[in-house]
Amino acid sequence: MRLNLIGPLQVITDDGREHAPNAPKIGRMLAVLALQPREAVPTTVLIQELWGQNPPRSAAKTLQTHVYHARRMFQEERVTAAGRNLLVARAPGYEFRVNDDEVDVSSFEQHLRQARWESRSGQLERAAHEVNRALALWRGPVLSGVPVGTVLAGRIARVEELRINALELRIEIESRLGRQRDLLPDLRALVEEFPLHEWFHGQLISALHHAGRRSEALQAYHALYGILQKELGLEPSEDLRRLQAEILGSSGGEEPSGPHRRLETPETTRRRLSPVPSKRPRPTAAACFG
Repeated sequence: MRLNLIGPLQVITDDGREHAPNAPKIGRMLAVLALQPREAVPTTVLIQELWGQNPPRSAAKTLQTHVYHARRMFQEERVTAAGRNLLVARAPGYEFRVNDDEVDVSSFEQHLRQARWESRSGQLERAAHEVNRALALWRGPVLSGVPVGTVLAGRIARVEELRINALELRIEIESRLGRQRDLLPDLRALVEEFPLHEWFHGQLISALHHAGRRSEALQAYHALYGILQKELGLEPSEDLRRLQAEILGSSGGEEPSGPHRRLETPETTRRRLSPVPSKRPRPTAAACFG
């Protein structure tokens, strides 16, 4: 079986059939459990997700009913091999006994960890393969179409931040492999999806400059400048201001000489920029590189 949380909620049976829980609360309960596979999730956490800070007195009993219906769904839909108990009671709550490769979020994190390890080891082609496998799992925003409570909202925000980490890692790896020009379409999409992510803008400006497209690089810089001024009252980083000066000082018809400029890391950019609150912590565009 497989439980897909990245995009619309899906339960995939052993024989490949697709099923979605009919009751929204059952889907949300399974999502919380699947994000902590093989761990006991406290009943209080599940109740908080399903009913918020003011649950009814019958919440614990109703939760037991939801667990019963989830188990029945697994049996009736023949989600997995007979005799395998997926959802078990385990103090202080319930445990979802699924393997990492049976939950798409867990698979995503596994591929991302492997990509980081391969990148640090200098195995760039392998790292590129792993990070692309991670990003290919994205079918849209996590649990899209599912109304979520505070517990899932926090965990969704974590997973979507990991997606940004994966996108950053892919750009770094491809740049180290000398494929900056190939990244241009994806970088343009990323600055539209994440307009306040200065590092993505910086990579686009640098890649355009490296490709000898000086006027487009300057246009991209001025677009970033306008966004930062309007939204945050800030100017681009010192690295990017130096890059702008370098672009202005270069001759229009020549590609820049010397090695490709290395800008500040994504982590440095995040520390420098103050977070901007948003109404919903989900990306608004379809997943890039998927």
